Amino acid sequence: MTQREQTTQREWSIQELARAAGVTSRTLRHYGDVGVLPPSRTGANGMRFYDRDALVQLQRILLLRELGLGLPAIREVIAGQADTTEALRTHLELLELEQRQLGRRIEAVRTTIRKTEAGEELMAEEMFDGFDHTQYRDEVIERWGRDAYDSSDRWWREMTDEQRRDWQAVAARLGADWTAAVQAGLDPAGDRGLELARRHVEWLGSIPGTPGYGKTEPDRDYVLGLADMYVADERFAANYGGTAGAEFVRAALRALLA
Repeated sequence: MTQREQTTQREWSIQELARAAGVTSRTLRHYGDVGVLPPSRTGANGMRFYDRDALVQLQRILLLRELGLGLPAIREVIAGQADTTEALRTHLELLELEQRQLGRRIEAVRTTIRKTEAGEELMAEEMFDGFDHTQYRDEVIERWGRDAYDSSDRWWREMTDEQRRDWQAVAARLGADWTAAVQAGLDPAGDRGLELARRHVEWLGSIPGTPGYGKTEPDRDYVLGLADMYVADERFAANYGGTAGAEFVRAALRALLA
């Protein structure tokens, strides 16, 4: 038997797998009972064993759990994504994106601590790196005019630090929820996709200077124009986990405003 065959056929007992994954044996049994992680085989004494494919499956389950999905939704996702490697590649891209964004925010906080302790002047551009409201300045001016950009820029600069943090938290939560929906393989025109689209439209309408600001009904051309930008520009797409995420957002917004 070759070394490759030995590796492929290796098994882990339920206790070994639970210890390696940081979960309990009871959790693994429950995953098997609900159909998301059946054991590869069950011994004569009832002991459950798991092979290499089961380990990969468990990794996917734990990643989806971190995205806030329940077991019924996870079962549907796994059933609908036969290509495990491709699914994990998408997970990896999302994790790397989160890592880059988190790294920028960590450095921003470090800068604030260092300058505060040293009595140095704080720079807003440094403190809020990772939440740069000026990065799309040219696109906004080109599409909606200088007045639109000036109004939103003035609104942002007149906020208190606490107000900015609150607004950023709402934006970050919305982005995370979009990403989770994409990763879950949900239908952009389904209930969850439409709910996120409504939240997105409300969020856009809260920004002064934008075509949808202060309106009871969304500006359809504005929203759909932005949706196209999300897909066309990788800087926008990065907010939703990449091009696939941006396409999901666009499809949900189109469904909402159809």
